[in-house]
Amino acid sequence: MTSISRRTTGVKHEKLTEILRKDFLDLSTLSDHFKGIDIAYFCLGVYTGQVPNDLFKTITVDYTKSFADALKAESPDAHFCFLSGEGADPKEKSRVAFARFKGMAENYLIQQEFGALHIFRPAYIYPVEKREEPNISYRVFRRLYPIMKALYPAGEITSEQLGQAIFQTGLSKGPEEVILSNVAIKALL
Repeated sequence: MTSISRRTTGVKHEKLTEILRKDFLDLSTLSDHFKGIDIAYFCLGVYTGQVPNDLFKTITVDYTKSFADALKAESPDAHFCFLSGEGADPKEKSRVAFARFKGMAENYLIQQEFGALHIFRPAYIYPVEKREEPNISYRVFRRLYPIMKALYPAGEITSEQLGQAIFQTGLSKGPEEVILSNVAIKALL
């Protein structure tokens, strides 16, 4: 098992190779790590408003393309599981950068025709572990979560539930649908 990420997971295991990478635009030096891959989970991202729009696009679209290209070159039949988000715009015309860029990334992956592809579009992801929230809207959502969960259960999912659904879908080859809404994701549990 290989993990390619920007930060260490902190997990040590004899079967885990962890590769720390700041630049996801050029993965050519890692081609050997993309050979013989059955399942790839791509969950790299950044919060809206955390970085300027051009960097947000690079992380959301260009990093995804680079990873997909490297995987496709060495393991074209792999099952690709991609973390997107509710509101992704497949027409790539939204004024909201998040929606437009996630739509671009999704469209690129669909065109690659991997062995299997599942795109996860969760709604609000409630972080189970305490953390410092990245902006005011996340602080508000965290406080309102119990109310939101009671009134609109289709609009939330915990980070643990989402992780479990993505992981299990990769192992099982998942449902026929490529794009999974928050309701569809929760139905997998």
